[in-house]
Amino acid sequence: MRPDGDPEPDDYGLPRVDVVVPDDARELDRDVVAYHREERRRRRRDRTRRLLRPFTRYGVAIPIIAGALLVALVSGALMTVFGPRPAPRPTGSLLAPHPSAAPGRLGGLLPAGNVTEVSGERRTTALRELRPGVIGIVPPACGCERLVAELAARTREYELNFWMAADRRKDPAPAAETLKDLQALAGSAHGGTPRIIDDGQGILAGTYGRPPGSPGLTAVLVQPDGVVAHVLYAPQPGPELTEKVKSLS
Repeated sequence: MRPDGDPEPDDYGLPRVDVVVPDDARELDRDVVAYHREERRRRRRDRTRRLLRPFTRYGVAIPIIAGALLVALVSGALMTVFGPRPAPRPTGSLLAPHPSAAPGRLGGLLPAGNVTEVSGERRTTALRELRPGVIGIVPPACGCERLVAELAARTREYELNFWMAADRRKDPAPAAETLKDLQALAGSAHGGTPRIIDDGQGILAGTYGRPPGSPGLTAVLVQPDGVVAHVLYAPQPGPELTEKVKSLS
């Protein structure tokens, strides 16, 4: 509008614009608030675009690849922690027909008899089927958690079995309580899974165990052909024990 009030275009040739100037500037408060809100939205969009620019430079390929790598890493970690462990080697060899010693002796077969496996479903097993692997004969309060953990880890590493039986000779505790303590000891070995056997007749302890009351675990190492290769009294974790366990495989 021209300065003289004429509604025609002014001398500058600019188009006609209706501009209303309020008498009270407070009437513009709502427009000012809307302006600032829109500015904040614009700044947020600009920041988001700057952050996502490295990923959107090559389209959607980079986000997809990054997501796939993340899923693979998480899946690998979960499989490592919760995945299946190597199964112990099943009994595949025949018993040695002519061992160098009598049953129950070093170099001979395990003695005749049966035990009850209580890890999982209870079942009766012949002693001579406990092969190849390590049989731990555990006296009361043996204090052998570190040794049990080491044997569990090494037998798992070489895909062998690890059985544990309680030595209840002259042990006044009830059989159920002794078995519970043995299961707790096996559960403390996180590097492997010892299998609990109930030697109700005391065959293993009577054949290979130390005199009642002697401290320490007795480890009976059995070859795939059923021959007892080593009988170790209170062995210590270390390279020597590892080599003897490894020789069974």
